[in-house]
Amino acid sequence: MARFSMLDIVVVRRDPDRVRQSARRRGLDPSFVDEVLRLDAEHRSALTAVETAKAEKNRLSSDIGKAEDKAAAARELRPRLDALASTIEEHETLARGLSPDGEGSPLHALLASNPNLLDESVPDGNDETANRLVRTWGEPPTLDFEPKAHWEIGERLGILDFERAAKLSGSRFTVLRGQGARLSRALAQYFLDCAGERGYVEVAPPLLVTRATMWSTGQLSKFADAMFQDQEADLFLIPTAEVPLTALHGGEILHADDLPVKYAAYTPCFRREAGAAGKDTRGLIRQHQFEKVELVWLADPERSFEALEQLTADAERLLRDLGLPYRVMSLCAGDTGFNAAKTYDIEVWLPSTGGYREISSCSNCTDFQARRSAIRFRRDAKHKPEPVHTLNGSGLAIGRTLVAILENYQQADGSIVVPEVLRRYTGFERIAP
Repeated sequence: MARFSMLDIVVVRRDPDRVRQSARRRGLDPSFVDEVLRLDAEHRSALTAVETAKAEKNRLSSDIGKAEDKAAAARELRPRLDALASTIEEHETLARGLSPDGEGSPLHALLASNPNLLDESVPDGNDETANRLVRTWGEPPTLDFEPKAHWEIGERLGILDFERAAKLSGSRFTVLRGQGARLSRALAQYFLDCAGERGYVEVAPPLLVTRATMWSTGQLSKFADAMFQDQEADLFLIPTAEVPLTALHGGEILHADDLPVKYAAYTPCFRREAGAAGKDTRGLIRQHQFEKVELVWLADPERSFEALEQLTADAERLLRDLGLPYRVMSLCAGDTGFNAAKTYDIEVWLPSTGGYREISSCSNCTDFQARRSAIRFRRDAKHKPEPVHTLNGSGLAIGRTLVAILENYQQADGSIVVPEVLRRYTGFERIAP
């Protein structure tokens, strides 16, 4: 299967200043661009040398064929032919070693280790404090009592059991019990049903994937220190269903009429949270194992940013149906992930903190992952295949939605009112002490 570098070498050649500017906006050293251009020049020079030597070799072979005494001509030209053959072999080896698509080449390593180009609409800024508010929906509930945190609510109701989970698995795990487990299952079913209504094809993918699959979607950069791995089998537990859904068409050429392809999957997700020591150690916010419904698009390049708006709207719709106040933030350059060209975070209101917390992240990765996965489409028979654009977003994270319901729908008597749209799935309207 042909695989490609993540950054497009053609873009670096054509517009190196754009690549440098994107790196600067991310807070990165743009000097790698000069090294890419230098190695690329060496690669193209080697290719030119190969073609020149082959042309000369063909000319000499033609001269031998035209000679009256072909044997004499062959003896005379043999040293030059041998020298040309040696030149061709030498420069072909050099070209392979410098190929932007050759694993192990320094040029490929540079293109694969640097992040996607930011879209011009992404705000400037170094961290989350520079993220830009796009819109809000709903009013935070007015509670006439001191709001409790979700873990306190869940433990009092007997639906969250952190102590027994720790006995089984250690920290950052939870046991859901009784109506809590049913509410979680109801959320997953509701999210999948909504996705189906909006044209997503439901997929139940493997939860263990190969190193090549992880690499093809950029996760070995994004989640390099956050994955659970079976080292003997060299398989990884997925950190998000984005991985198998995006890679599902790896190495394939789709037709333009097939686009957009829209997938939804409900899966557990597994993350070591190695970079989150001391953060969110209580409750459901940051767990080693959690569930979510993931939404993935494969779109044509001209419509991918329209697709991002639609994908984000699909996730927002779920929160509106649940009656949960939220806001949408456009991530700044320094807060945008490795794979993404542009990202919206959807943040839900949590009364216990008096603030908003991320519940979904919706990104357009343009052709970044598709080039690495070799997912292409053909406009028609006259056009060469070209990379699709890939998009992904949570629709939604189950645990964090459960957190938001427990906190926003808590009552003075300690009970929880179940949002109306979920009641046909749960079979009950309230979780009482």
